[in-house]
Amino acid sequence: MKLNKFWFIIAAVFLIGIAFTMVADNEFYFYATYAVMQLMIMGIAWNILGGFTGYVNFGSGGFFAAGAYTTVFLHRAFDAPPLLIAVLVAPMVCGLIGLGVGYFTLRLKGVYFAIATLAVAIILETIVVNWEFVGGAGGYYLLIPENVVFFDSYIEWLFVLILAITLIAIIVSRYLNSSKIGQGLAAIRDDELAAESMGVPTLKLKLISTTVMGGLMGAAGAPFPYFITFVEPVSAFNLLVAVMAIAVPMIGGTASWIGPVIGGLLLGTIQETVTVNISSELNLLIVGVVLVGFISLAPQGITGLYQDFMRKRRKGND
Repeated sequence: MKLNKFWFIIAAVFLIGIAFTMVADNEFYFYATYAVMQLMIMGIAWNILGGFTGYVNFGSGGFFAAGAYTTVFLHRAFDAPPLLIAVLVAPMVCGLIGLGVGYFTLRLKGVYFAIATLAVAIILETIVVNWEFVGGAGGYYLLIPENVVFFDSYIEWLFVLILAITLIAIIVSRYLNSSKIGQGLAAIRDDELAAESMGVPTLKLKLISTTVMGGLMGAAGAPFPYFITFVEPVSAFNLLVAVMAIAVPMIGGTASWIGPVIGGLLLGTIQETVTVNISSELNLLIVGVVLVGFISLAPQGITGLYQDFMRKRRKGND
């Protein structure tokens, strides 16, 4: 996709989103699309470390919760500051956490690294559970402002905000995928020892990867308290968050920036449709079935299937 075309699509999607707030008269549409885009951001964030770099982690949900609780902390400490402040601060906080976690855990590989990241999420949850300032184990309520400038309801503002975060996440992911940083991350994923022997600064690139992953997961979590209005550790640090973050790029494809976008749209749409028409209790079952199906039949995801199809088609034409 050419650069100018990419930026045109990004701008068009944002303008369409703004127009959507003016014509849609059912708030359910905003809640549903918010959930889909939140899932997409989580998948994009996980893929930067797990897909581009090849370091599978199970603790990404901890960064999402850290972003949410950064918002809670700011809400409590500064008497409900504008959400935009939290959206700016949370990625920085979670990015620093990602940098620290990466520095101490990236020397581990494979299952050891995955377990270490899960342990980090458990440590963060333990801190929050025992931190009464942010509600502790009992959780924390946030009151949503009744009036919002330029929008008819607060959910419309949240929808536009999460849309902007989603587009920024896509831009960051595409840049990393196509830049020299992305080439270095791909070299680490394919053979880290060979990459290091060729002069690739592996530790530096891996730290960039964990920092960006943490920042984007924090950005996804920052508006979450305002979306549900009540945050408590059990739901914020739910392992399902990490599972969903992994499922999205696995379904869409981990080798390219567009894979998590496709996976998030597909899985999120299926989940919201099932929630409305059948039951939200089936969401986990759906994730499991779809994920197992793709891992078994199409381990490279949807983008991998498309690339295989195009290769076969070119061979057929030759």
